[in-house]
Amino acid sequence: MGALDLRAIGITQPHVLANPSIERLYEHALASDDGSVIADSGALIAYSGERTGRSPSDKRLVEEPDSQADVWWGPVNQALSPDSFAQVRSQAIEHLNTREQIYVVDGYAGADPASRVAIRVICERPYHALFMRNMLILPETLGEPGFSTPDYHIINAGRCSADPRIDGVDSTTSVALSLAQGELVILGTEYAGEMKKGVFTLMNYLMPKHDILSMHCSANASESGDVALFFGLSGTGKTTLSADPRRALIGDDEHCWGAQGIANIEGGCYAKVIDLSEQAEPQIYRAIRRGAVLENVVSDPVTGVVDFSSNALTSNTRCAYPLSHIDNAERSGRGKAPSNIILLTCDAFSVLPPVSQLNPAQAMYHFLSGYTAKVAGTEVGVSEPQATFSACFGAPFLVWHPTVYARMLAERINASNAQVWMVNTGWIGGAYGTGERISLKDTRAIIDAIHSGELARAPKQKDPVFGVAVPSQCPGVNPAILNPVTAWPDSKAYCEAAVDLAERFARNFEAYADVAETAVISAGPLQADAIRQHFQQQHASASA
Repeated sequence: MGALDLRAIGITQPHVLANPSIERLYEHALASDDGSVIADSGALIAYSGERTGRSPSDKRLVEEPDSQADVWWGPVNQALSPDSFAQVRSQAIEHLNTREQIYVVDGYAGADPASRVAIRVICERPYHALFMRNMLILPETLGEPGFSTPDYHIINAGRCSADPRIDGVDSTTSVALSLAQGELVILGTEYAGEMKKGVFTLMNYLMPKHDILSMHCSANASESGDVALFFGLSGTGKTTLSADPRRALIGDDEHCWGAQGIANIEGGCYAKVIDLSEQAEPQIYRAIRRGAVLENVVSDPVTGVVDFSSNALTSNTRCAYPLSHIDNAERSGRGKAPSNIILLTCDAFSVLPPVSQLNPAQAMYHFLSGYTAKVAGTEVGVSEPQATFSACFGAPFLVWHPTVYARMLAERINASNAQVWMVNTGWIGGAYGTGERISLKDTRAIIDAIHSGELARAPKQKDPVFGVAVPSQCPGVNPAILNPVTAWPDSKAYCEAAVDLAERFARNFEAYADVAETAVISAGPLQADAIRQHFQQQHASASA
């Protein structure tokens, strides 16, 4: 803890607090940070203001000669000119120079030395400093004294509105990354997750250049060291299912897969806590203690008790805590190549089976598809289930074309002989509103059977729509729910739901038709006529 000279990047504000302790950040947050209070658990409760989630439409990547040909330009990576970046950067620096106090946090992204990147965070809110203190890998945890010159800077002036008159800036929010200058500049949003995902975006560019696969996934390991990866979009159970008291948690969200195996990118976890309970998610619940940051939760002003069921501020309530808050965390943040890769989806249409095994081509198809479904009532304007596709289960953070990451994953699956599974944590026996959500108990039993190898040995049948291998039995799970066709009371209704979802998959995959291999394209679902014909034949056979 102490002062730091930041004049080299334009900051002349003399009150710079470098790498402050948790105690100092608590002290400053409680004194000045817009209503921050301490929860009964000891965690710091902070509020991100108007923005309670990321602003992907305001993210920009600076168009620069050295990286221009590498980038997957389009809706995900919208270009910003170097001149416009200079203007938003100038805004941020000028704003920070007017603040009474500036905070600096130094840490690394990447637990493996081969993928390690030194990051310096410069911000004005103690809550942001504590957040990144949790999310980066601190030099002290590696037994190192720290670094004097970082590889990349995060310049967070989120309380200063961006100027929409700047070419390429469409609102008062701007999240701009310059790969050439090594700077992420944030304006007009105080949501801390922008910093975390900015680092991930950076890693998604840097790592493939070194033949290291960066992945949006959680990871854990057995006592013997067998590693499992969990890919999935928000709400599918990635964090929940990787937090297993019988397995060591390597990390809950971002990892690299290099020559030495798996390595966490982060030093902490950023878990959703809406409807959190100690019974359902004991590890996450117990990780919320002093040093953790609870974001946008509602609490009792007298007792400090948090109402985890409340979405009064947002449904995206979260907690950032260091891995050390998890009792059985793998402190090195590393593990060997995975034995099992689990693609998580929350299928609100109730078409996909609760669990299925995928061959390599199917694995690539579903990895590129990145499917889940938004449930009616969870977002404004969503009145019925909506299919959502996000390439590689993390499209907003990709920099290269999705096929770059998919091919790297395929190479590693083939080299490691990892088994790939798709686990549906959504609905069975009917779509949202008529069927039932697969219980967390059943999903955990399925995951346990994958870890133990029992599911790999179980008899399987071919799914009539997606062609994946569906186990007919799983310890601790009622066999009746494993087959989605028979779980529906009306097979004709299932057929039409399957046709609808299959057509959504096909429309989404058209974007890869000219770049994906023929075997991968063929690994998708049957076409509508073939699905209807199959079920007509099944019905005729049953009637006979």
